[in-house]
Amino acid sequence: MTASVIMAAGRGSRMKEFKGNKTLLPLKPNASPFEGNHPILLHILDHLPPGPKAVVVNHEKQAVIDATKDFELTYCLQPELNGTGGALLAARTFLEKQICDRFIITMGDVPLVKRQTYVDLARKLDENQMIVLGFCPADKKEYGVLETEGRKIKRIIESKYWKKFPIEKQSNLKICNSGIYAVRKDDLLTYLTVLEKKPHLVHKQVDDRIREIKEYFITDLIEYMYADGLSVGYTLAEDEMEVMGVDDITALQKAQKIFQENY
Repeated sequence: MTASVIMAAGRGSRMKEFKGNKTLLPLKPNASPFEGNHPILLHILDHLPPGPKAVVVNHEKQAVIDATKDFELTYCLQPELNGTGGALLAARTFLEKQICDRFIITMGDVPLVKRQTYVDLARKLDENQMIVLGFCPADKKEYGVLETEGRKIKRIIESKYWKKFPIEKQSNLKICNSGIYAVRKDDLLTYLTVLEKKPHLVHKQVDDRIREIKEYFITDLIEYMYADGLSVGYTLAEDEMEVMGVDDITALQKAQKIFQENY
């Protein structure tokens, strides 16, 4: 059995026309792309492997809770939107209580991942402490990329850094990060403690003023594990559409079209 954590706390700032929680956007639209049935989050919950599930909430949290009331879920409040690592820290009590020794961590706006992909991701933990679901897009856009060593990952490099590399080096970085992971329980809990002690200090506009915020990123776990000699591997999604994130209206309409053609 595998436990899962779904991140559904963010505002989805690039979905400017929609003020709700974007994990509740419909895959079956009606009058507009923002109205309809079968929310993204419910589709994700239906496709995750059997086992306990937690949803990390913040923005429009009651709407998320109401929409998922028919599932047996734990809701973990992320009091401040302080990164993907911050979401995991918010879910730490849930993680500690589980008897499962494997976890899936997934974003709440990536609706088209197949059940078998999640299952295969967790199975790869037979040989690794952590696994990243990667993909090879035609255009790397703003994705983070995997710096690999054979079948192992040394680190994930954000676009603002790899775009400064020489073109030849950029072209060798072909695999992108989907933001979906599998990790062994004991290793995750150990390195969450490390992560908590090493925040990134960033300046963000919050409520019309600039504030210094401590942010935490799941991708840092990979560097910490690699540095300590642990094995972080990767597996590849079938295609880039499977791991497409719904972060703007164009992506939403594309996901809705794919869903209608395949489900």
